[in-house]
Amino acid sequence: MTTTNTVVSGCKPPSAKVVMAAVAGNALEFYDFIIYSFFATYIGQTFFPTGNELTTLLASVAVYGVGFFTRPLGGFLIGTFADRAGRKAAMILTVALITIGTLGLAATPSYEQIGMAAPIIVLVARLLQGLGLGGEVGPVSAMLVEIAPPDKRAFYASWQMASQGIAVFVGGLVGILVSWVLTAEQLLAWGWRLPFILSILLVPIALYIRRALPETMEAPTEHTSIKIVSTLLSKYTRFFILGILIMMSSTISVQVGNYMTTYALTTLKLNDVTAQIATAIGGMMLFASSLVGGYLADKYNRKNIIIWPRMLLTLIIVPLFYWLDKSGNVWILIIVTMCITWLSGMSGAVCLVSIPEMMPKAFRATGVSLIYAIGATIFGGTTQFIITWLIPQIGPVGPAYYVMLSGALSLVAMWMMPETKHNDISE
Repeated sequence: MTTTNTVVSGCKPPSAKVVMAAVAGNALEFYDFIIYSFFATYIGQTFFPTGNELTTLLASVAVYGVGFFTRPLGGFLIGTFADRAGRKAAMILTVALITIGTLGLAATPSYEQIGMAAPIIVLVARLLQGLGLGGEVGPVSAMLVEIAPPDKRAFYASWQMASQGIAVFVGGLVGILVSWVLTAEQLLAWGWRLPFILSILLVPIALYIRRALPETMEAPTEHTSIKIVSTLLSKYTRFFILGILIMMSSTISVQVGNYMTTYALTTLKLNDVTAQIATAIGGMMLFASSLVGGYLADKYNRKNIIIWPRMLLTLIIVPLFYWLDKSGNVWILIIVTMCITWLSGMSGAVCLVSIPEMMPKAFRATGVSLIYAIGATIFGGTTQFIITWLIPQIGPVGPAYYVMLSGALSLVAMWMMPETKHNDISE
């Protein structure tokens, strides 16, 4: 039985329970963050009533984006904490932070009940959620590559992205159930809060399983947080910049995939259940494609599995959205969502092994946290707002052009990155 003081090394294959424990908390945290996107229209009407449907939606997705802007701070504080004190302690802290944020969303009265205090509390809750998620990805990714056998590092690390797919899938299922059982009036009044309450009830389980995780830091480092970051930025500047540019397209395309529920409701005018079904299926695709990408990256190499799915998505995304716009059909919506999430998952999952493999162990959690957090903040945090604004300006295909442009820019960085499959990650 794994004890709380166990230290593991990458040369000994861990049990499946250890991997599941690492990613279960990750899935729960991403569920909390993603579920906001699913119910953005109802949250907007509850906390940001403006009298204009588009303005209310823009306000809601803007606050969704605000949750990204504390991610770099979370990446710095929690990433360096993970490199100083250990991965496990940092991963327990992130669960606590995002739980407080989720409670703030679920329990805050509406604008009609408490006025301007409502959107302010929601804003603070989103900032706390962002702080937690900003520090989540680095320690989890570092732990997964550090506990993995050398020939299975990509597959182990791919569970990071796969767990996000689980979060989307479960969030979609919960959304389908809530939307199917409740009327639109009930959803607006209180129904959208139920998925958040469910998450809070699962927090004790997440904390319990994370307390049982092994530790992969043999000894705490004596470096201060400032020293860790300054060394990282001075000695690994090239990898740092390439990592952010690579994460750009992955973050944007995943956010567009998550936005498909809102897109189906507001642009295609489909019903709630239909919109949630498409998103749930997209979550399944993200889960499966992440694991396939990790398996192939171990069998062949990292760069090809990062580049080719991204290139294909960049080429087909605009035709896919034209097809969806012309048909307005639920089956086409499902196909488009599946294509986006499958190709994004394959490429993105392998990014989350290549980036840790480029970093030294002493700075690994910080490096991955900051690269992910900065990329998510600059690009992911603005994506839903930008595409919500783009659709009235250039039409329903607007999101596709944004994915295409970001994909083309990221491909340049992907070509420039080194192959990391055979890197020694023990130092």
